[in-house]
Amino acid sequence: MRRRGFLRDNSLTLVFLIMFLVALAGQALAAHRLYNEEQLEHHEHTVGFFDFLTSSRFAVEVTENWQSEFLQFALYVVATIWLVQRGSSESKPPGKEGGGGDEEERLGRHAGPDSPLWARVGGLRTAIYSNSLALLFAALFIGSWLAQALTGWRDYNADQKSHGEVVVSFPTYLHQPDFWDRTLQNWQSEFLAVGAMAIFAVYLRQRGSPESKAVGAPHSETPE
Repeated sequence: MRRRGFLRDNSLTLVFLIMFLVALAGQALAAHRLYNEEQLEHHEHTVGFFDFLTSSRFAVEVTENWQSEFLQFALYVVATIWLVQRGSSESKPPGKEGGGGDEEERLGRHAGPDSPLWARVGGLRTAIYSNSLALLFAALFIGSWLAQALTGWRDYNADQKSHGEVVVSFPTYLHQPDFWDRTLQNWQSEFLAVGAMAIFAVYLRQRGSPESKAVGAPHSETPE
């Protein structure tokens, strides 16, 4: 019963974690095959699967997607504090912009006995906890962006060497079109997806989903 309760209570996270692992494994297999096909076309040595998994080529392909996802959520968490879209389930109602008062956020003396400790103690710890979601996604974005930049630099220089061309320093790579092509093609798609979700949620519905308003709710109604 406890096991079933755990699976039910965490089913959303667990299902997406499983889908992530399956998709990552599929990407690894496809990318390895593609890489070896390119190596053969250039009359170069192929690599084993596990060697490919530790290569800069695979690392940059993975992290360039991660950094854009974490950027999306970091910006979305912060933007929805101050920006609104009337009628969207992804937005606070117009007029409710801002960080909210201590009573509304259940901080300090307004916290309950079962509130998280850092919401009750006040001071710096409460300030940090009050912004911990945005801080986490910002840290994940910076870490994955840096990982993408470093692994992309290594992969770029590996290609330069294989073609008998000059390798570049890390700061120089950050000015290369290769880096910004990898970066901006992911950013633009994330920004488009967030904007589309915000506006389509005004007019379209999905019964039973917390990401949607009630099916019969007026388009102009912004859920509390």
